[in-house]
Amino acid sequence: MESARPAAGAQTLARGLRALELVATSRDGMTVQEVAGELDVHRSIASRVLSTLADHRLVLRGADGRYRTGAGLAALATGVHSTLREAAEPILRELAAELGATVSLLVVEGSEAVALSVVEPPGATYVLSFRTGGHHPLGRGSAGVALLAAQPPAPGEAANVTEAREQGFASTFGEVEPGAYGVAVPLPAVAGVPAACLNLITYRPEIAADAAPVLMKAAARLHALLG
Repeated sequence: MESARPAAGAQTLARGLRALELVATSRDGMTVQEVAGELDVHRSIASRVLSTLADHRLVLRGADGRYRTGAGLAALATGVHSTLREAAEPILRELAAELGATVSLLVVEGSEAVALSVVEPPGATYVLSFRTGGHHPLGRGSAGVALLAAQPPAPGEAANVTEAREQGFASTFGEVEPGAYGVAVPLPAVAGVPAACLNLITYRPEIAADAAPVLMKAAARLHALLG
């Protein structure tokens, strides 16, 4: 009679993938004991799983004993980022033209919001913009708030993150660029895709005031393409 228990190899793989997911989605890394608790295994088993992941540079152990994502994971994510960017850029171009402002796609990388693609409005003589690869801390600016809102609720999270999750967008003023308005919409979760958001920046309050519904529709379109 076949056993309902998973094979040892499959169980080990499942634990490794789950441990990697836990470390990748944590805000400041995880200790061996924390991973053991989440996996419901002995500390020694969690330690072996994390050591194996570290051998492949998927995680790294910091001086504080906490495990965080490593360069190997970033290399694996390159293909995911490319797919996400390619799907988003036609939508970003439409948004920039319709709203007359710079729009961007940002993703979570560790504890930062990182711009994966930035599109300026066509024909504009003056725009507020920033470079692809630009980054700032999560929780700061409309994109930083929206990216936290794209993730499951966390104990003690800031009120503006909870509000953004409930209303579907975040709006800020002057938090990243002095005098600039930001509006960002979190992308609904897609398996295998990092937390992401669509973001608009402008010095014009009337553009910011009307941007959220347009960005929310665009985020729904992008989610449908990815899903």
